[in-house]
Amino acid sequence: MKRVLFSLFLLFLSIVGMGQTPEEFLGYPLGTRFTPHHQVAAYFKEVASAHSHIKLENYGKTYEGRPLLMAIISSKENMERLEAIRIHNLEMARTGKKPDAQWPAILWLSYNVHGNEASSTETAMKVLHILASAKDDLVSAWLKNTVVIIDPCLNPDGRERYVQFYQSVSGKSPNPDPTAREHEEPWPGGRTNHYYFDLNRDWAWQSQQETQQRLKAYHDWLPQVHVDFHEQNYNDPYYFAPAAEPIHREVTSWQRDFQVTVGKNNARYFDEKGWAYFTKERFDLLYPSYGDTYPLYNGSIGMTYEQGGIRAGLAVITANGDTLTLRDRIDHHLTTSIATLETTSLHAGRLLSEFASYFHQSIHQPSSAYKSYVIKGQNLSRIHQLASLLEKNKIQFRYGGDRQSNGFNYETLRNENFRLERNDLIIPLNQSKSVLINVLFEPETFVSDSNTYDITAWALPYAYGLKAYATKEALHGQYDEVEDPALSIPAITNPYAWVLKWEGMEDTRLLIALQQQQVKVRYAEEAFSSSGRQYPVGSLLVYRAENERLFSANPQFLMQLANRYRRKPIPLASGFVDRGKDLGSSVYPLLTPPKVAVLSGPETSSQNLGEIWHFFEQELNYPLLQVSSQQLAHLNNQKINTLIIPDGRYTERLVEQVSTWISNGGKLILIEDAFQPFVGKKNFHLKKKEHSPSAHAGSLKKFSEKDSDDLSNAIPGAIYKVHLDKSHPLTLALGDHYYTLKTDAQIYEPMSEGYNAGLLKADSYISGIAGSEIRKKLQSGMLFGTQSFGRGQVVYLGTNPLFRSFWQNGKQLFTNALFMSH
Repeated sequence: MKRVLFSLFLLFLSIVGMGQTPEEFLGYPLGTRFTPHHQVAAYFKEVASAHSHIKLENYGKTYEGRPLLMAIISSKENMERLEAIRIHNLEMARTGKKPDAQWPAILWLSYNVHGNEASSTETAMKVLHILASAKDDLVSAWLKNTVVIIDPCLNPDGRERYVQFYQSVSGKSPNPDPTAREHEEPWPGGRTNHYYFDLNRDWAWQSQQETQQRLKAYHDWLPQVHVDFHEQNYNDPYYFAPAAEPIHREVTSWQRDFQVTVGKNNARYFDEKGWAYFTKERFDLLYPSYGDTYPLYNGSIGMTYEQGGIRAGLAVITANGDTLTLRDRIDHHLTTSIATLETTSLHAGRLLSEFASYFHQSIHQPSSAYKSYVIKGQNLSRIHQLASLLEKNKIQFRYGGDRQSNGFNYETLRNENFRLERNDLIIPLNQSKSVLINVLFEPETFVSDSNTYDITAWALPYAYGLKAYATKEALHGQYDEVEDPALSIPAITNPYAWVLKWEGMEDTRLLIALQQQQVKVRYAEEAFSSSGRQYPVGSLLVYRAENERLFSANPQFLMQLANRYRRKPIPLASGFVDRGKDLGSSVYPLLTPPKVAVLSGPETSSQNLGEIWHFFEQELNYPLLQVSSQQLAHLNNQKINTLIIPDGRYTERLVEQVSTWISNGGKLILIEDAFQPFVGKKNFHLKKKEHSPSAHAGSLKKFSEKDSDDLSNAIPGAIYKVHLDKSHPLTLALGDHYYTLKTDAQIYEPMSEGYNAGLLKADSYISGIAGSEIRKKLQSGMLFGTQSFGRGQVVYLGTNPLFRSFWQNGKQLFTNALFMSH
């Protein structure tokens, strides 16, 4: 097809409408104000109802109840066979078989994943109108061999938070002065969703409701091209692909090359307008949970487009003296949207052929050096959690076997022999998702360039705290389900006590349910054995005598409640044990139900606060009171006995505000930088570990290196092995080691008073980028610990155990801190 210079822009000006334009529907020109989400949804419904070649689907809703929408647009002929197109596309991915006829390519355009990057949703309405209304032969030709999916807003809750803020503070006319109030969002800002999660970091982990629903729709289509529309600092020019290094080695040469093809076509139109842009800088392709990398690891051409505009409002004066308007931002995003459709259409046949080849190789010749991953079934609670994540990502797996094998041991970092057992989870690489599997499980992420802006290690066995092996032998499981271990439950008519496990989230939920029913629950500070059965440290105990009221009313009370959580209480006939201390000993203390508050406000990290808030509401279903710093001095120990201070930036005043409350019996849980005000303070035993940098550290840079990082002091996110005190309540069910994601260089001296529950040692570094100076500093020191303070306690968690809600083993650490540590 012959290209005509400025054809896109002439097209935009010459569209003959069938149905209302956004301006006609909204009653104002696009770019003169921000459109509330309900009006965006109404416009999409209006346009879809007026055009037979548009199908609007509601694929879910946000936590705040707003609809999540996707519009599917193509030629009339394609829309009549839309389901056949979708099924054929999935069949190519399932089998790797190349298309047997001319089928359309699928282009998915995702707008506004970050709520305060607000120009892209406005753009989505204009793109919809162009594709719905154009009679131009050029657009008609593109839609004949392309199915376009438009998601106008991936994050309606965050966007609405931003729009409401802007409308509430802006005047009659926009004030372009960068210091004006309208350019300074208040905490927590509109970037994140309801629980303050960055949805552009959640694609693979699917911790959030919006992501879970979107990914279900995404996997129902698996587009050939996916574009994620963003905004960056308003002083930056436009960014589009090709991406910067590091680029993961699993990204194919075809995927790299097509990014260049798309980029050149985008550049063509920007050049004609004289618009500034850049490529191959800043935005890399490594971390697997972005809106460009996740599609890439699922066979698509994934790309990020970044328009300058964060905090720009309707207009802002940039550093070079120009005024950037919302209309400008819309025009830029509109241009790349339509230009990418053009490129996709012109290469539709090749896109489909390479798409099929990608999956053919995944199934028959996986690129990984490994042939399978084996996750040992020693903790079935976490095995179930991992299986759920694999299912969400359409990864195939089975369980069990009975044979010897050999593989790379994630814990020892050596090849070792091991035995395959019944409940081991086995993931073969010869399947359509082999690339995604390898990226999520590879023990050491290959990084071609250290200058990345996100974490560089995330291997799931470490995140889930599960023993695992990567094998060069192709292994396949024999069973579809795990086998619950057969427990011989003694038939005891009148038990002295019952024992329950403490090893996973089901046990935490059962403990919560018991305490909500006023059941008194104890736990074992020491291991013991009774009637030939061993019970580890951390086992929960329910004594009949101190809960007689409940059991006399319903003797099956405990069993019925435990069954809801797939747990089996073991009755004990006597308090006299075979080994260990009898059940009347003080080593079986009563657990006090936590009454929890969390500090919330501008000082706190909104991300960490959101992780805590989400964990309490969505996983524990447990009450959590959010308090401001002004309320800390008035905490009542009878109403609140546990206070969590999230990661954040705090002043020393915090120490004064909480000290009396702790002394009166409160438990204070500090996370990451919440430590800082307490370091070196009276009665707090926390001291930073000092490190003298090497002579070459921080050496002078050349001018050509002015934009490069000091990599000797870089730690964007690396995995470290924490050596645990297994006898400490904070470490229950975690084993000898806990693998943590370390994103800073903070480390502390072991406490001479108090308990050092988790230490870094010389062998602690496991994987990911950690500069030479960082590695030296993190060779020894305390990360997790507790200390007494008056009648209360302080719990130190030196890394974030709830990081992005995918670090599942951290949830065990965190629940230990809440419910068990004393």
